[in-house]
Amino acid sequence: MSAEKVAAEVDPVARVLPLLPLAHLDREFDYLVPKDLDEQARPGVRVRIRFAGRLVDGFVVSRNATSDHQGRFGWLERVISPERVLTEEITRVVDLVAGRYAGTRADVLRLAIPPRHARAESEAASEPPAMPDIAIETEAWDRYVHGGAFLTALSGERAPRAVWQALPGEDWPARLAELSGLVAATGASTVVVVPDQRDLDRVVAAVEKLLGKDAVVGLAAGLGPALRYRRWLAALRGTAQVVVGTRSSVFAPTPRTGLIVVWDDGDDNHSEPRAPYPHAREVALLRAYAGGCAVVLAGHARTAEAQALVDSGWAHDLVASRDSVRAAAPKITALAD
Repeated sequence: MSAEKVAAEVDPVARVLPLLPLAHLDREFDYLVPKDLDEQARPGVRVRIRFAGRLVDGFVVSRNATSDHQGRFGWLERVISPERVLTEEITRVVDLVAGRYAGTRADVLRLAIPPRHARAESEAASEPPAMPDIAIETEAWDRYVHGGAFLTALSGERAPRAVWQALPGEDWPARLAELSGLVAATGASTVVVVPDQRDLDRVVAAVEKLLGKDAVVGLAAGLGPALRYRRWLAALRGTAQVVVGTRSSVFAPTPRTGLIVVWDDGDDNHSEPRAPYPHAREVALLRAYAGGCAVVLAGHARTAEAQALVDSGWAHDLVASRDSVRAAAPKITALAD
């Protein structure tokens, strides 16, 4: 059968990353692209290849005209789906996360890209919602030192990095919705990572109130395979401008990422229990570095890791003045013995 196949005329070599658990096989392998798969076998699609006598899944990383391999080539068996699910940005992030945690890219990809659901994928993509012509109120950020400067930098797409310590009683979902609205006005997307479903629902409701229901999707493991994959595709195709989810949503493949927010990065739920055990905070920082986007670590309290970023000068301190903290803090009366 292989002898009867004809290779594609342009860039006949596909560099494929197979999903294999062994560390010494964590590299790309070159395969020939049959002419009948030329249109579908684009970088980022899922494919099936024959490796060591068995069929395994993989991703096309690139298409090339030549190869350094001097031996016999295998062929792409088939393209599982023409959907380009592995974007260039997520490829860079996966490489950085695997290197940071001494893991394999195959393990990281299983965390980053959910299993395919054919029916959800076959649905026609809707058009991205038009940005509503609304005036986003930002007066609440004036209570924070340099809050106005941070918003100006965010609106100007200057990719600011900040550690935000919210005031006691702060309506933080509304504040995050305001940040998402400012980023959406520039045509970029926002990814908000929260520790649990309760926080997810609060942030989604705040964004829906500000930008509309079609502008945001919530990603969580409990959605079920069809609904989860449908919402993940909305992020990939750019039909949702804001993605809110739990730890794995930090890999959400938004086409143009403008801001990544991690709320309460000290919560244990942000730590992935599967190999290579990445933390959502670290992935967000690596993604901000790789993609050149803004990043905010936020919470009512501050972790040592977040404070280290401020002390090193990598991130700016976004806190309220002591007078504002005293005014917002609850009154506490100590009872005598």
